[in-house]
Formats: sequence, C-alpha cells, structure tokens
Amino acid sequence: MTTDPWTSGPLTERATCLLAPNPGVMTLEGTNTWVLREPGSTDVAVVDPGPDDDGHLAAVLEAATAEGGRVTQVLLTHHHRDHTAGVARLVEASGAPVRGGGHGDAFRDGERIAVGGLAVEVVATPGHTSDSVSFLVAADRLLLTGDTVLGRGTTVIAGDGDLGDYLRSLSALRALVGDGAVERLAPGHGPAVDDPDEFLTGLQEHRTSRLEEIRAAVQAGAVGIEGLVDAVYGPIAADRRWAAAHSVRAQLDYLGIHPG
Repeated sequence: MTTDPWTSGPLTERATCLLAPNPGVMTLEGTNTWVLREPGSTDVAVVDPGPDDDGHLAAVLEAATAEGGRVTQVLLTHHHRDHTAGVARLVEASGAPVRGGGHGDAFRDGERIAVGGLAVEVVATPGHTSDSVSFLVAADRLLLTGDTVLGRGTTVIAGDGDLGDYLRSLSALRALVGDGAVERLAPGHGPAVDDPDEFLTGLQEHRTSRLEEIRAAVQAGAVGIEGLVDAVYGPIAADRRWAAAHSVRAQLDYLGIHPG
C-alpha cells in the first residue's frame, strides 16, 4: 500500500481516480470516483460519481471526455450518498444509464459488463451494505472494492449490512487473489492496496479479534451497546463512537448475543 499522499490520477492503463473533495473520518481523503476506459476506446464507465459537487463533476467529465471519450455507463458499488449523490447530475450531463445502488436492474454476481472493448466483471461483496458489489477489471487484475475494502482501516457494518456476509465477502476476495485474478485493490476511499492478500488477511484477523473481545466483554458483565463500546474500544472520539456502536451491534448479531 502506498505511503504517498492519495490524490487524483491514473492508477493503471485503464483506471483513473478522481478524488472527491469530501474528506472526513469515514471518507478518509474523500470518495474515489473511478473512470474506466480501454486504451483507444471512446466508451467510458464512471464508477461511484461521489458527492454532488460542481468541481468534482467537472473533473470527472473532463477526464472521461478526454481524447473524444464519452460516458456510456455509470456504475455504483452501493447506495451510500457519499458515492451516489452526484449521480443525477452526471447522468443529466452525459445521458448515460446508471446501475447499482438501487438504480436500474440489480447486478448479478459474475455478470460481465462491456465498456467499449473493456470487460468489467461484477463480484457480489455484500456486508458493508446488502447491495455492495466490487468490479473486476481483469485486464489490469484490478478490483474496485467500493467500501467493502478501504485503503486504510476497516469499514463499518451498518444499516442493512451483515457481518457474516462481510466475512464471506473477504474470503471470496482472498480466493480471487489466490487464483491470480486480482493483484491490486482500488477502494472507494483511501489509497490503492498493492498487497491484497496480506491486507485482506489482516482485515479477517482484525474482525476475528474483535469478536473475541466482544465475547470476553459480555462474559465480564459489560451491559448494552454503550457499555460494550467502552469495554472494547476504550476512550473514543465522539465522531467515531457512532461507528463503533454500529460495529458492536453487527458483532452481537453475528454472535447471536443479546446483552441487557
């Protein structure tokens, strides 16, 4: 994983990142909007348009339309607004159809999407949300992971997400890496991941460790979500506490524990 500051720019021959200006605790440097294009083709797919921001929309359109390009598809990894708020304006500006995140027909696991001469494969990766998908650019052995895998830290399991699904998704991604189909991860937030097997293994180990901590805290008498947050996470900033509470709820649901 790169230690350089994460900014906009090409990552591979076919994938360029446009970093949105919405940095934050949960969005890291901001939302990564990905522009996909086969060299020599005019057809472009935009993945996760990001926030509804004039400057960001202009940058995405400039990148997509360079050298005669045109946006022919808008693809969403999931429905959260930091990835989708800019969809309506991008669609209006480009006329391109949109899929994912509750728009258009639902993606099918293993579905292949043609973007000019570029093949993009859908990999179902539920967990962060029920509709989370990743996109495999096989020609670059690159996987766009949305919020399933971030460039740093761990994602929150919240709302309609499910920890069991998330753990299965991590295993599926490790299998793709093990098969040689994926050599690099392009997340929805934060820098690209150049050591995907080590990184994914670390995420699995972290989740397993947290589950053990939750079990131990319950057995030690911690009461309620807030009590478990205190016991497991210790002192934590207010802007991170809500995420910890969501994670605790997901862990308790996974374990089938219902504390007082």
